[in-house]
Amino acid sequence: MSSRLIQTRLFSRALTQLPVQRRLYSSVLPSTVLTSSPDFLAKSAAMDALVKDVESKIAAARLGGGPKALERMISKGKKTPRERLALLLDPHSPFVELSSLAAHEVYPGESVPGAGIITGIGRVSGRECMIVVNDASVKGGSYYPLTVKKHLRAQEIAKENGLPCIYLVESGGAALPHQADVFPDKDHFGRLFYNMAQMSSLGIPQIAVVHGISVAGGAYVPAMADENIIVAKQGHIFLAGPPLVKAATGEVVDDETLGGGEMHSSESGVTDHLAKDDQHAISIARGVVRDLEGLEVPPAGPVQPSEPPLYPAQELHGIVGSDTRQAFDMRDVIARVVDGSRFREFKKEYGPTIVTGFAHIHGYPVGIIGNNGILFSPSALKATHFIQLCNQRRIPLLFMVNVTGYMVGSKAEKGGIAKDGAKMVRAVACADVPKFTVVVGGSFGAGNYGMCGRAYSPRFLWMWPSAKVSVMGSGQLSQVMATVSKDPSQHAALKDKIEAQSHALYGSARLWDDGIIKPTDTRDVVGLGLALAAKEASRRNIGARSGVKNEGNFGVFRM
Repeated sequence: MSSRLIQTRLFSRALTQLPVQRRLYSSVLPSTVLTSSPDFLAKSAAMDALVKDVESKIAAARLGGGPKALERMISKGKKTPRERLALLLDPHSPFVELSSLAAHEVYPGESVPGAGIITGIGRVSGRECMIVVNDASVKGGSYYPLTVKKHLRAQEIAKENGLPCIYLVESGGAALPHQADVFPDKDHFGRLFYNMAQMSSLGIPQIAVVHGISVAGGAYVPAMADENIIVAKQGHIFLAGPPLVKAATGEVVDDETLGGGEMHSSESGVTDHLAKDDQHAISIARGVVRDLEGLEVPPAGPVQPSEPPLYPAQELHGIVGSDTRQAFDMRDVIARVVDGSRFREFKKEYGPTIVTGFAHIHGYPVGIIGNNGILFSPSALKATHFIQLCNQRRIPLLFMVNVTGYMVGSKAEKGGIAKDGAKMVRAVACADVPKFTVVVGGSFGAGNYGMCGRAYSPRFLWMWPSAKVSVMGSGQLSQVMATVSKDPSQHAALKDKIEAQSHALYGSARLWDDGIIKPTDTRDVVGLGLALAAKEASRRNIGARSGVKNEGNFGVFRM
């Protein structure tokens, strides 16, 4: 198995660089971080431990169903799911995997690593694609509720960014014990095929490679694809397998006769290409992608050359640490993410608990909104103004989150915190430029909404290992509980429960994000998102440099 898939490959060298076209005037952010101070060293050690723990869990999830299950696949002459992925990707090219820890400790008594599916963005024949790989080493590739959710999220990203979809199929369909949570509802199994039809109608290619069994609902993935490849004597597509056919009709038939590659390629016409083995099938798929010449669009690269930050990314560990209650200046984080550590700050003196400004990441322009404390009315108004500016200028937005929420109390209420907070939330909801969210520390209460939480449809949402997401912090929760209940044991039990549910690992297991990332990888994963957004904007001819001025409609602001 290729070692490059063990660690998420980054796009720092792969992002295209073009000659300077324009450069926003900006100043270099100074750094006053004392890397030898006891506080820095303690935070760094705490973050190191979190990162190491997450890395070990991701490494375990990437083993799929484990050595024995993988060995069974190999003994049948098959490539393992990650070997297939490695063959599909361009040599030495990046692959950004999504939601590696999906389903981690979610299903009692069952281990479903990665929710039994691998999803991510990779380069195939020189083109970025969304890749979805059924991992048949995990429960035979069957679909649990979180498998469906992860697959749907991959399709959502593909549609939003105009990415061709490649499905490496080997699945027994829905996990029957979980059918009530997989089959009938709007965002259940059937939505996968609806999305395939919708994307195909929009000109977003849907390509399937059938490596093994593809039965029941799973049969519709290749059936709905624009172009289909199947492995002879190994891939099988049928709505009902031989046992069910016998029970329903009395017919006795084997897998190959019922739904084998030769039959589907020569008689039914369900498949378009017959491959001799996994490697041959992947080679055909790469050729299919290579022939997507009609999708070529004008270049949409960076507007200026990429520059590394002036300060080491590793220092992020010591700046933030693992305790969301410890304050830090988000500018110190920004300085280790943006090109040349340059940041043209907007309204610096007004609403100081929120930081707004313009920068570049890997040469792409971006408007950054970061928290430096609780959100007061001036902070919310400042953010609203900044979001409107970026929307007007077609500049993508990056939210760097560490927020306890909006200010409360009689003074804040009389000052209009409800309507001013609503302005910020409305602006976030209605801005139609690409939005990206990185939860660095806490994301609590309505602050989660104002800072573009999952409900506000950022293109991508990543969490650091230190991130916490909850309706409120555990301290505030204890105080609220004390007012409504006199039983201290209830306070402690609820506090422990909500504290456990707020951790990044808990949320990531349930697909509340697109994955936990190392702080040091922030610059590169955001750079990937910006690059994809720029290409999609160019494809739709509404890019930042297309001359289109879209004011946006934000609805009615309550004044």
